[in-house]
Order: sequence, then C-alpha cells, then structure tokens
Amino acid sequence: MDLRARIDASPMHPYQWLIVALCVALNLLDGFDVMALAFTANSIRDDFGLDGATIGILLSAGLIGMAVGAFTLAPVADRFGRRPLILASVALATLGMALSAAAGSAWQLGTWRVVTGLGIGGILACTTVIASEYSSGRRRGLAISIYTAGYGIGATLGGLAAVQLQNEFGWRAVFVTGAVLTGLVLVLLFVALPESIEFLASRGRPSDLSEVNRIAVRIGQDPVEKLEAGTGPEENRAGRATELFSLRHRRPTLLLWFAFFTTMFGFYFVNSWTPSLLETAGLSKDQSATAGMMLTLGGAVGSVFFGVLAGRGSTRGVLIVFTVLSALSMAVFIASTAILMVAFVLGILIGGLINGCIAGLYTLAPSLYGPRLRSTGVGWAIGVGRAGAILAPTAAGVLLDLGWTAEQLYIGVAGVVVLAAIALTFLRPAVPGKPATAASSAAAVTGSSALGARAPR
Repeated sequence: MDLRARIDASPMHPYQWLIVALCVALNLLDGFDVMALAFTANSIRDDFGLDGATIGILLSAGLIGMAVGAFTLAPVADRFGRRPLILASVALATLGMALSAAAGSAWQLGTWRVVTGLGIGGILACTTVIASEYSSGRRRGLAISIYTAGYGIGATLGGLAAVQLQNEFGWRAVFVTGAVLTGLVLVLLFVALPESIEFLASRGRPSDLSEVNRIAVRIGQDPVEKLEAGTGPEENRAGRATELFSLRHRRPTLLLWFAFFTTMFGFYFVNSWTPSLLETAGLSKDQSATAGMMLTLGGAVGSVFFGVLAGRGSTRGVLIVFTVLSALSMAVFIASTAILMVAFVLGILIGGLINGCIAGLYTLAPSLYGPRLRSTGVGWAIGVGRAGAILAPTAAGVLLDLGWTAEQLYIGVAGVVVLAAIALTFLRPAVPGKPATAASSAAAVTGSSALGARAPR
C-alpha cells in the first residue's frame, strides 16, 4: 500500500485532527468576517453618511473578493503548494481586516473589504483540499463537515462579538479584533500546518522525499523509500484552469459548478432573506430574528450530521438526499408561520439540510481532481458558488419589487436547489476507478483514486 492508501485506511492520528482543526479555525474567521460587516452596517452608515445602496455594495464587496480570490489564487496552490498560499492568503486577510478598521471613507472600506475577500477566497480553496487530503477515508466526510460547520459557528460568535464590541468601542473595534485573531491564527499555521503530502509526491522533487517522510512520521505512518518524479503531462499543466475544460474533466467540472452555483444560491437566499420575509409574513421582529438564529443553529448540527452519514455510505448519495429534502423544506417553510413552533423547527431543519449540502460539495469536489489540479478545481467551483451567493440576495430583492410573495420566492428557490440534485445525479469522477493523474499512479506515496474512492458513487 502506498502512503496515500495507508492514510485512507488508518485511524485518524491526533496530528491529522490538528490539521483539520486549523482549517476549522480559518472557516470560523470567514464566518466572523462576513457577519462583522453585517452587524456594523448601521454604525458605518451613520459614520460615513451612506445610503442603502452603498451599504449593499459594501456588503457585496467581500463576497466579490472571495470569488475573485478563489478563481485567481487557487491555481497558485497547485503550482507552488497549499501551505505557501494558505499563509499568504491569511496574511492578506489580516491586512484587509486591519486596513478596514482604519478606513476613512466608504470607498476605502470597500477596497479593503475586497482585499480581505481575496485572502479568504484563497484560504477556502486550499483549506478544503488540505483537510480532505489529511483525512482518512472513513472520517473524511465528518472532517469536512466539521470544517464546514465552522462558518456558522464563526458567524454566530462574530455577530455576538460585533454587537458587544461596537457598543463599547465603536464599529472599528470589530475589525481590529478580526485582524488580531486572524494574525494569531497565521502564527499557528506557520508553526503547525504542513504541506500537502499529495502535492509533494506529485511534484516528486528529490528534496521532497525528506519532507514527505517527516510528515509521515508525524501522522503515525512509516516512511517511504522514494518518490516518482512528476514528469507526467499533467505536471506541466499544474494549476492551469484550462485543464478543467479538457475532454477528461469538462463534464464533472461543469456539473460540479452547476451544483455549487444552485446550492450556494439557495444557501445565501435562506440566510440573507429569511428574517425579513418572515416579518413580512406576519411574525414579529424578535420572532423573525429568532428564526434566523434557528437557521444558524441548524446549520452547525446539520453539517456534522451529514459527515456522520457520509462516513457510512456514499457521499454523493447522501448529498442528493440532503439537496432534495432542502428543497422540500423550503417549499413548506414559509407556509408554516401560522404555527410558530413548527416554523422554528423547520428553520432548524432547513439550516441543517442546506449546510449539509455545502459540506457535501466540499467533501465531493476534491475527489474529482488529481493533486496538481485539485486546488484549481475546488477553487473555481467555490468561485462559481460565490457568484450564486452574490446573485441570490439581489435577485430576491428584484423579484420582491416585481410583486412576488414570500411563498413564491421560497418555492422558486426550492426549484433552483432541486436543479443541484439533478446535476449531482449525473456527476461522476473524470476517470472512475483510476488515479486522476498519470504521474501519481506510479508514485510511491500518492494516488487520487484513494481520495475519491468513497465519494462519488
């Protein structure tokens, strides 16, 4: 058995869980960052004298930066390594948060929000991959689900912290806190985060052997004797986005993008508009806010529950079930507001199911690509998903202006989410049952077939 297969078959070593925990910490910061601006928007508007449209642009600036970062920075990781790009991206996010705190105008704040988003986009593309690569086959779904749940936890804690900090010290303190926390995580990453074994193996330089064996010992595995040089055709195409459209990868890539776009569309619609639409449907302001918190609570639980189920069966099969149930729950949710407790229970259910869908996509995506295309493939899928995230709140607002009711909106978005289930039904690996790269098939320590063996079925 090569090292990749041994990692896949062995129980998770504490150091592997530490790697997952570092990735979770980065996703927590993503949630904190997003909610930091959402909860300080009114203070920023009053400070700079902004109108609603400008606040909307500021809220979107970070998401735009994330999408651009996922598209442009992810390929760098496939050429130069996951660890260097994660460190650079975290440093960029730290800088963006710090400069946001010092912004003297809306234009400056928007610029630094984009910079922060660029860093987070690079982080998301790499952490998803490295958490997947260091997880065992049995625990991969659970590890990625815990990682995904970090966003909801970070969003909740970020919202609570933002309220307290701005009440005591003003809105700038929220971004100072974010910069300090991100900087502390950067130090931890520099000390504890290893490079991807699969990246080192697929690159196959003579100097990489000692690094692979040093990491192997830390995760409780025996060293290997040699690495195969990365001389295959995909070695020279590492990190090229055009490779995603090759005959081999085009179909799974386009289906994955479609699933990411439609699922993220539904996810951000639910999280952005639910409190407001529930208030329109007759609930009080406090009741609507409570229902919004139910979505967040359900999200954390649902992500982990997805991982437990995926560890016992097919990731793709469980993901399709979660997607269909998400759509059904959305279709009946808004009609349940007459019975408050039912609405709250359905809110938890929707939050759990739609977050489970995100966890499933993050688990599934790395299995579709070889080591030298993996960050690029995952990063571009996340970028396309962020495009759906950006479009969802805007499209909902336009449809409301055109006279759509809350019930029609939820049913319409449920239909969009069903399209994700259809795409997933047809999704298969690029070359089922074979390693995803020619170079990696002969490598002494790698082979992406092991990574994907439990995923798409």
